[in-house]
Amino acid sequence: MIHKKWFQAIVTAILLSLLILLLNQIHFFFEPVLIYLGAIAVPLIGGGILFYISRPLLITLEKYRIHRIPGILIIFLLFLFLGFLITQFIAPIAQEQFTKLVNNIPDMADMLVDTVTYWQQNQDIIPSQFNGTIENVANNLEGYLQDASKVIINVISQLIGFVFALVLIPFFLFFMLKDGDKLIPFLKQFLNDRAAKSFEKLARSIDHTLHAFILGQMTVSIVVGLLLLVGYLIIDLNYALTLALFAMIMNVIPFVGPFLAVIPAILVGLFQNPILAVWVAVITVIAQQLEGNFVSPNVMGKALNIHPLTIITLILAAGSLAGFLGLLFAIPTYAVVKTIVSHFYNQWLDRKTAE
Repeated sequence: MIHKKWFQAIVTAILLSLLILLLNQIHFFFEPVLIYLGAIAVPLIGGGILFYISRPLLITLEKYRIHRIPGILIIFLLFLFLGFLITQFIAPIAQEQFTKLVNNIPDMADMLVDTVTYWQQNQDIIPSQFNGTIENVANNLEGYLQDASKVIINVISQLIGFVFALVLIPFFLFFMLKDGDKLIPFLKQFLNDRAAKSFEKLARSIDHTLHAFILGQMTVSIVVGLLLLVGYLIIDLNYALTLALFAMIMNVIPFVGPFLAVIPAILVGLFQNPILAVWVAVITVIAQQLEGNFVSPNVMGKALNIHPLTIITLILAAGSLAGFLGLLFAIPTYAVVKTIVSHFYNQWLDRKTAE
């Protein structure tokens, strides 16, 4: 019986459960490690993202016989130049528009209250089943606005904490670009030949997956942001640059990002001119169609190959468990885990075939 697959599966499940229980009992042993990982998480992730963005440029510079250290310095200068352009030409306009938008929120809220009041006074044109919902929104509108202000203050306080960690990102990026290709050979020396080949193949696959996701998602977000900015400027939507930047950031979140990005633009369009809300929806659909049919297939290709239903499920679960950070890291984490599982599964099939 011990050779039956169902019996081995049950034993494996029991052993895994016992292992999880044991790890839970000695969680205090891992607390220093978790604290350390939490301290370096921001510079490590930030440096990793910039590493995948800048590595193609470093490889190109080396092809033109530019040594690595000068090439890295060139990349840093390009980042500084890009930061200068953003702070001089984009940030002031975005800050001005954002300030105006925040200052106009009370007027928008008053307009919404007046609209709801008008609807309540003309209940004969409103189906009775909607009266309760409208009244509830009107009564709780002030509370919603106060909650929104608390969320904004909380986000700002967290951003201030991130600033200290962001200072370390250039140092992480420098050493990643300088010594990144030495990591795999360094780890291989501790393995035998067979395990070393397997590890190198797995590491290359993970590297390819992360490269495809990070570089691809950044490219997609920038393209969508530019398309929306052009569309918003054409229809003369207020706060066009701020709304386009917000959409660009939200598009980093796969699948649900575009839906979250369009909500502020539609609300601004409704208060500016109701017909603009329709045009915002049209522009968003056009931008998403161009991105889905031309940009994503050419940038990401089939490197991730994740079904849309899987993406929805992962985002819903990760958002409930880890909030906004869960939304950001659910898909790349799943892609890496999928790559690891596929690698070992293919190895198992190769061994079975060889036998």
